[in-house]
Parts: sequence; structure tokens; C-alpha cells
Amino acid sequence: MPDFAAETAPFRPELLAHCYRLLGSIHDAEDLVQETYLRAWRAFGGFEGRSSVRRWLYKIATTACLTALQTRARRPLPSGLGAPADDHRVAVAAADPSVPWLQPIPDALLDPAAVVAGRAGVRLAFIAALQLLPARQRAVLTLRDVLAFGTAEVAEILDTTPAAVDSALRRARGRLAEAGPVQEDLAEPAGQGRLLDRYVDAFVRADPGALVTLLRADVELEMPPIPTWFTGRDAVVGFLSRRVLRPGAWRLVPAKANGQPALLEYEAVGGGFAAHGVQVLTVLGTRVARITAFNDPALVPLFAAASRDLRRPSSSSS
Repeated sequence: MPDFAAETAPFRPELLAHCYRLLGSIHDAEDLVQETYLRAWRAFGGFEGRSSVRRWLYKIATTACLTALQTRARRPLPSGLGAPADDHRVAVAAADPSVPWLQPIPDALLDPAAVVAGRAGVRLAFIAALQLLPARQRAVLTLRDVLAFGTAEVAEILDTTPAAVDSALRRARGRLAEAGPVQEDLAEPAGQGRLLDRYVDAFVRADPGALVTLLRADVELEMPPIPTWFTGRDAVVGFLSRRVLRPGAWRLVPAKANGQPALLEYEAVGGGFAAHGVQVLTVLGTRVARITAFNDPALVPLFAAASRDLRRPSSSSS
């Protein structure tokens, strides 16, 4: 009998990405991947090889995610709930912990080759747009357009007909087109590392003048769980300079999330620094087009642990 771990373990990173696309939460995705492997282990003795192990695992994972989504609300970003403010002097709404906000995912947990090639399908704009779709359309679109399963394969995974898959795919593509462009240029611009260094330096030194030179004129800033979000360089820099930037108040550690540059935020508290959240930056050309600041301290150790695990030598190399 084939070894379960040897047959199934290589697919864990891509299954995690798949569950994350459907659920919008790294915590929920990890739970559902665990559930997928438990179900697969229990059923492995009866697996007769009528489909590939990969497609069989995707069927289990997709079914588990769709079942979970029957009782879970979609996970938006603030930009999915209301219009932006273009004046930094507006009253900022209180954080709303009752909303199940979209979460970022560490690149370290994903398939590195897929992320580098831009095939991971986990850019924040894309994940946020997926949340606009009904769960089944979400599944069809990701299985067909991201993972490139054939129509018949998707029909088998979802226990439906090819005609139903094609119909759901047309509706899903149409809904995403109405939402506007969701796939930014995935090519990493030359000098992006230098841009990130300058951004960190300006942020830590609380230098709004330096920050202005790094942002696009139409830059956007959103900060879940705060529903208020801003558009336009004047509004974004005005908000940051008035309410966020203070010399010595922040320590930022570079990371990668959703195939994009990210920063782990630590805020000065007492005599040290405490975890505050994760910033994910969307870079277009040579400037920052969007700052998504996830103000959730619990995300920081998750990202830090993922990075440590990535750097740790494997037992086979010791």
C-alpha cells in the first residue's frame, strides 16, 4: 500500500493557498487543511486511484471549505464596505471587531515557485475580489482560472455537471469584471528592495516629506479592523503624519505576504516594542499604490514563525 505521507505531503502548501483563497483567513485555512488531511488519512485505504491523489485532495479540501462557508460571513477589506475618505480630517470610525476581516498570508507558507512566478493567485486585490462571489462560484473560478483544472475535473471535484461549471464560471468572471481590475502587474519592479528600505526609513523617522516621494498620487490606505479608509496622497500622508508617525514609535521588519512586500509592525510600549500588526504594500512601477495595514497583533508571531521555519535547515540537509 502506498505511504500516505509520501503521497500527500507535497500538496500541503498549494492546498493551504486554495483554502485561503476560498476562506480569506489564514487561521481558517490552516484548520481546514488539517481537516482535509485527517479526512484523507481516514479514507486513504479506500482510495482506488480513479483520479490523481492531487485532485482527490482538492475534492476533499474544497468540500470542507464549502461546508465551512455555509455558516461563515465573507471576509472583506474596508474598501469592500464603503466609500473612501479623501480628507484626513474626517472622523475615523472605531475598530469593528465584529466583522470577520480578510487576513494576509505569509509567503513562507506557500509554494515558493508559484509565488515567484506569479501563479499563486493570492494577491490581496484578487482575494478581496473573490470574497464578493458566492462560495460555489468562488470555488469554480479558483479551480478553473487559478489552478487550471479542466471543466470535467472541476465538475468531478464539485459533484456537478460540466454545464453547471461553465455557467458558474461565466457568472464569476462577470462579477469580478464588474468589481474592476484585480490583478496588478505581478512583475517585481527593479529597485523594489530599495523602495522598501526608503519607505521603512521614512516611516520610522516619522518623515512625511520623504514618504510623499514614495507614494503614488492615487495611493490608498486601509487599516482593518478600522472601517474608515483613505484615498489620495494628501489624505494618506495627512492621516499618517497626524495620527501614526512619531519618531522612535515604530520598528518595521521586512517580510513577504500574498506575493507582495510586507512589514511586521512593532510599536514602542514602555521600554520595549510590542507586536502591532502587518503592513502589506502594493507596488506599481516605482511607487507604493496601496498600504493595507492589518492592525492585528496576533498576525505578527504567525508571520515571524513562518519566516523562522523557512530559514530552519531541514533534517535531510543536516
